[in-house]
Amino acid sequence: MILVVNGPNLNMLGKRPKSIYGLFSYDDLLLEIKKWSEKNGIPVDVFQSNSEGKIIDRLQKMNFKGLIINAGAYTHYSYAIRDALEILNIPKIELHISNIYKREEFRKESVIAPVCDGQITGLGLDGYILALDYLKKLLWKEVENGKIRKV
Repeated sequence: MILVVNGPNLNMLGKRPKSIYGLFSYDDLLLEIKKWSEKNGIPVDVFQSNSEGKIIDRLQKMNFKGLIINAGAYTHYSYAIRDALEILNIPKIELHISNIYKREEFRKESVIAPVCDGQITGLGLDGYILALDYLKKLLWKEVENGKIRKV
């Protein structure tokens, strides 16, 4: 299973500034991830919380093979989430819908980047699909009959 973790305020997509976050809603994001999961036959669990502790609790379950994390504002200052990520010995992708490097100065610093394997920023919903495709390539191989097997 792949886990997608979305941090604070991501549940408010569609209500946040559209010039930064796009026109899609959080439900649109969930639908795209569900479609990807069904098409590829790979289970994806999506978890969203506005609470730092709940995010850490979810990460500590360690019941997933790959992780995509959009930690929202926690990206820039949560050493607690960073430490939880550091423990995980699985592929981890940091993701941001907006390009954090074209925004306010404080958003250009990511304390979680050093403990993630890669970062996708500024590609909107497509970033999630790219991250899912990358983890699929890394963790699963397709078999001729359309079934998948774990690497």
